[in-house]
Amino acid sequence: MRIPELLSPAGNMDALRAALHFGADAVYGGMKRFGLRAFAGNFGPDELQEAVALAHSAGKKFYVTMNSYPFDDELDDFAAAAGLAAELGADAAIVADPGAIVTLRRKVPQLNIHVSTQANTVNAAAVELYKQLGCERVILAREMSLDRIRALRKAIGDGIQLETFVHGASCMAYSGRCMLSAYLTGRSGNRGECAQPCRWQYAVMEEKRPGEYMPVAEDGRGTYLFSARDLCLMPLLADLCEAGVSSLKIEGRMKTEYYVAVVTGAYRRALGLLAQGREQFEEKLPELAEELQCASHRLSDTGFLQGDPETPGEAEGFWQSREYTARVLEDSGRDGYARLLLKNRFFAGDELELMTPEGVRKITAKPFIREKTGETLDTLGIAGETIRMELPGSRRGDMLRGPVRNHRTEQKDKEG
Repeated sequence: MRIPELLSPAGNMDALRAALHFGADAVYGGMKRFGLRAFAGNFGPDELQEAVALAHSAGKKFYVTMNSYPFDDELDDFAAAAGLAAELGADAAIVADPGAIVTLRRKVPQLNIHVSTQANTVNAAAVELYKQLGCERVILAREMSLDRIRALRKAIGDGIQLETFVHGASCMAYSGRCMLSAYLTGRSGNRGECAQPCRWQYAVMEEKRPGEYMPVAEDGRGTYLFSARDLCLMPLLADLCEAGVSSLKIEGRMKTEYYVAVVTGAYRRALGLLAQGREQFEEKLPELAEELQCASHRLSDTGFLQGDPETPGEAEGFWQSREYTARVLEDSGRDGYARLLLKNRFFAGDELELMTPEGVRKITAKPFIREKTGETLDTLGIAGETIRMELPGSRRGDMLRGPVRNHRTEQKDKEG
């Protein structure tokens, strides 16, 4: 079985480092303009240079997202930004608009083009067109089923790469081409400024009963008519690899470094198991699925891969079973102590988990030294402080996490 590239999101530098540390083969991130995540951290020219250099130093690739739809008066700036990305060493630009693709092929021919999922590519004829335009890869629309992906791969041969999303938030509109945000708020999702009105609560009003709002479909938390479930293709990962895709993409440029670490690590381990054989992967599948529950997410399904996705309407919101506690800033020394950046409060004696690229290791938290004052403490609740704690075998970039509000923490809080 050929193992595809694992492609992870990098909304900022911390997420980029987490993606690389936990096993991404490539990362994708945006510049300050022309991407569809205007409110992600994104990268200025100096930051982009650093990000690309960091990825390349790890032997990985960096793709720059430029998948907004530029108007005529923006195309020159669009091409100039792509030219700068090429100069800084970006491995490809992710582009949606056909006119922008043609412009970049002419003005920045040295930069590889990956056709964005926003282009809604669902058939072999479209893939052949992009191949003729000189594109290296096509990111398929999320509406493609597994059978259709297999058939498309067979129809086009091996002359162009195919990429597909495997995990993350999904848009209720066709491949993300939604007008709802622009209509309701003046912020267009196709310009990178989506206000996510699909996640808002809605009711209906009958014409002759003004002011009388009635729920469409309701649970205990309200009515969420347009909110799609998250995508999780972990259960079908073996089938997807055998279908011939070249890259598996994780959504999440607006997500935290912890989310990126959890999801990237889980899919990296899954692909490592698939390289050993399908049986090894399937044996560990429940464990991998449980790991994905540790990051913030909505209810999930397998999207269109096996037919139509689950009907929207649940109002569960986000939930997760583990909380990001600290990040390792330096490898543990000979004394076994590591330097940590605190993210959330924990107590000496708490059962925590150390996340590493190889997997998760259970530990018991020890009393630690507050770097600012040198005092030894059992707990500290100030995010952003640095501490030193006995944590043998930890490396820079590893992460600590614990249960979300475990009993010990609740009791300590009650005691003041």
